[in-house]
Amino acid sequence: MNITIFIIALTCITSFLAFNNRQVLDNLIFQPYRIWRYNEWHRLLSCSFIHADMGHLFFNMFALYSFGSFIEESFSDVFMGKGHTLFVLMYFGAVATADIYNLFKKRDDESYRSLGASGGVSAVVFSYILLNPFGGIQIFFIPVDIPAFVFGGLYLLYCGYMAKRGTDNVGHMAHFTGSIFGFFFPVLFAPQLLVRFVEQLIHH
Repeated sequence: MNITIFIIALTCITSFLAFNNRQVLDNLIFQPYRIWRYNEWHRLLSCSFIHADMGHLFFNMFALYSFGSFIEESFSDVFMGKGHTLFVLMYFGAVATADIYNLFKKRDDESYRSLGASGGVSAVVFSYILLNPFGGIQIFFIPVDIPAFVFGGLYLLYCGYMAKRGTDNVGHMAHFTGSIFGFFFPVLFAPQLLVRFVEQLIHH
């Protein structure tokens, strides 16, 4: 079974429901104040199934579709029968971990809310970078492939810089955290992946 397609389908269906039903959105969105006050811990994961608008949804699901199946197949090869399970654990582990910073920072801010699958999607992309550092990644509107490891470095610098500025409503810290999670999660179960990554950078 292709877990990536299942996650995409479920996310699209839930997002469409939330676009047209405010109650669905309110019940699923990440809101630290309610998590702490009412023990609504499901919000750490449920927020990944809803999005702000069609553009937000399309961008995340396109990125997940582009890299998810490759990671599933690679995990199946590396982890011998546990690939799908580890893929799901990585994706949703990244979703939850990506919001940890704001879970504590915004715990008393009743107005703070966030949504989207960016933490999990970032994890999938950075697992790809770990496994295929010289694979091409293409940024929208730039018709050339960028080596995956170069893209990863630039992306982390951008996320860190924008998170420090704090001038927009994008969850840059969640993107940064999800990316780091996705890079190192497979290494916890197969340390040789990090060795192979470094060797490829040195000997390419």
